Amino acid sequence: DLMDAGVTINRPPRDGHMAFVRSPDGISIELLQKGDALEPKDPWASMENVGSW
Repeated sequence: DLMDAGVTINRPPRDGHMAFVRSPDGISIELLQKGDALEPKDPWASMENVGSW
């Protein structure tokens, strides 16, 4: 799990499809769900954006 590893999720996958994280050297990385979007659920659905991506 990214958060357990100390990675900040700048834009959580509230839509069940896409998230953004930023690497330690400042590179923005988009993570996409393969296939159909998952049903929105917590903790993602209630998480706010953090910083910028």
